[in-house]
Amino acid sequence: MEMILVRSRAIRAVGYDPSTMHMRIRFKQGDAYDFCGVPAHIYQGLMDASSKGTYYNDHIRDKYPC
Repeated sequence: MEMILVRSRAIRAVGYDPSTMHMRIRFKQGDAYDFCGVPAHIYQGLMDASSKGTYYNDHIRDKYPC
């Protein structure tokens, strides 16, 4: 999965595979987390968000377990 570097105080990079709806988020602290069944609009919302950390907390965290 290709990881795309993002501008964020908390998140370093995001990867998404639309064919499997699998998303990986790597945080600046070094931890990476996988999320399954993530709709494309949620991934795009994260990439477009002015605050990726807030978007993550509001729309992704604890919602798409693998």
